[in-house]
Amino acid sequence: MKNNLLKPIILACGTAFLLSACTGGTKDTTATDSSMTDSTQLASLKPAGPAPEWGKTIEPEMQVVIEKLSSYGDKPIETLSAADARKNHTPTDAVMDLVKQNNAVIPAAKVDTSGRDIDVEGGKIHLRIYTPKAGNGPYPLIVYYHGGGFVIANLDVYHASAQALAEQVGAIVVSVAYRLAPENKFPTAHNDAFTAYEWVVKHAVDLKADPAKIAVVGESAGGNLAANVSVMARNKHIMLPVHEVLIYPIAQADMNTKSYKMYANAKPLNKAMMSWFMEKYLNSTIEAQDSRISLINADLKGLPSTTIITAEIDPLHDDGVMLADKLKAAGVKVETKNYEGVTHEFFGMSLIVPEAKAAQTYAADQLKAAFK
Repeated sequence: MKNNLLKPIILACGTAFLLSACTGGTKDTTATDSSMTDSTQLASLKPAGPAPEWGKTIEPEMQVVIEKLSSYGDKPIETLSAADARKNHTPTDAVMDLVKQNNAVIPAAKVDTSGRDIDVEGGKIHLRIYTPKAGNGPYPLIVYYHGGGFVIANLDVYHASAQALAEQVGAIVVSVAYRLAPENKFPTAHNDAFTAYEWVVKHAVDLKADPAKIAVVGESAGGNLAANVSVMARNKHIMLPVHEVLIYPIAQADMNTKSYKMYANAKPLNKAMMSWFMEKYLNSTIEAQDSRISLINADLKGLPSTTIITAEIDPLHDDGVMLADKLKAAGVKVETKNYEGVTHEFFGMSLIVPEAKAAQTYAADQLKAAFK
């Protein structure tokens, strides 16, 4: 089932890593809903084997997804070139295969999608825009940054997260296809992320959005980018986001934290993959200490209120905790929630994983409160 994310049904759900970036100029297809599907349709799914050694506390539904992902037999990301890594199956593939195998019903989308290419330094990037079908606006607006370690994944792989936010918040979501490494080294993704935010601020009215109600959301590497956008907006004296939601963000470079050690061999993200991502994105090892990568070293004063979501079985769990502590110390209003028994990348898996559905609702509630 490799490289079939362009099939309409595959656009319906999932979050994960492993495909090439969306290219500018492609036509965005109308999406299929994932966020509002009742995960109880798949409640009968049971793991085939015992809990993995790296995740003894894993929830059954989460384990089913991981087992499916493992069944594809792909080579480990950290042993591949970036181009080959982008061809691997993703947790999105695993979720959608399970959905199809169990004949789960996916309701119609409550958003329309469109695409825009925008100029960035040295090129162009693509934006996918999710607009609610209900109402006429002006809507609140969310700028969303996908994960993938700055190296892999694309808008399709993280489609479910972006659509869920649009539908549950009743907001326009602009999902950003920033350029990937190693073709585009640090700080290209960071600069693209901010340029996209600037574009959204300038064009909010054209998008039928309320320019006073703009938030940023990101997962993993995208969580790092979202936080950096807030820092850059503060430094450049342009409008700050009203809120930021950071989902298991990359927040520092020390890979010897407790969670890195405990979940060094976890799936779908492990310690070796994180080292591989940093090697591909950074120009030198010293850049790992740059405050744009190690956010815990950044000046965090004056940033918007922040929600941080973490997963228990995740090397990056402690990154989120450390960043929350640093933000609080800087006087930022922070709320956090950890989800037990789930792994990195769980957030977009609401078709199967109950904790994902709960996390999406929590994120949506936090955003709606901030937009008020």
